[in-house]
Amino acid sequence: MNIYAIRAIYLFEMARTWRTLMQSIASPVISTSLYFVVFGSAIGSRMVEIDGISYGAFIVPGLIMLSLLTESISNASFGIHMPKFTGTIYEVLSAPVSPFEIVTGFVGAAASKSIILGILILATARVFVPFEIAHPWWMLAFLVLTALTFSLFGFIIGIWADGFDKLQVIPAMIITPLTFLGGSFYSINMLPPVWQQITLFNPVVYLISGFRWSFYGVADVSVGLSLFMTLMFLLICLFGVWWIFKTGYRLKH
Repeated sequence: MNIYAIRAIYLFEMARTWRTLMQSIASPVISTSLYFVVFGSAIGSRMVEIDGISYGAFIVPGLIMLSLLTESISNASFGIHMPKFTGTIYEVLSAPVSPFEIVTGFVGAAASKSIILGILILATARVFVPFEIAHPWWMLAFLVLTALTFSLFGFIIGIWADGFDKLQVIPAMIITPLTFLGGSFYSINMLPPVWQQITLFNPVVYLISGFRWSFYGVADVSVGLSLFMTLMFLLICLFGVWWIFKTGYRLKH
């Protein structure tokens, strides 16, 4: 394994984050903080508890997951699309660097940014809403696993997109709506029975449910199923990345 190549790609991508702190870190944290102010403090104080949890605290895992999914995809997709746009991707592909090392560098940097952002949002939420974390190690595990999975998904989107406009199509048109409809602001048990069954086809439900369980010990679906679905999506993304490098899809042509 070429550790130097992985390190070079990783540090290059992380350096871009430090150069654009306002856009990469500050903007998502401030945007999410507004949710805590409006829904947690203003509206949450007037709403009933959900599963014995105050509404402000209940939405914390969902809001963190919302930012984590969108930022993981955005960081990874832009990170690999930019070399494609400038043509420097051919230098990377022709270098003595394996696909595994390329993916590790790009995806590792994107996941690291998302994890840092998630931890910052978690710390910011504590300022506005009191909450406890029942299973901190499981919370960290879900955080890392989700960031890694959706960074891989973002990597695939970055390869697929043939223009900067397409980088935002899937996050804006699919991921964000699925996150809002996946229990970020409510428990799916509050829905009519028919809609509860329909909602179970939303994969984001399992991510948010498992992440919320790590905070409060309550979940809309079993924790084992949440973990299984997350790992399945991770494997699908890994297969997608493997297929891209095997066929050269939008890399070699």
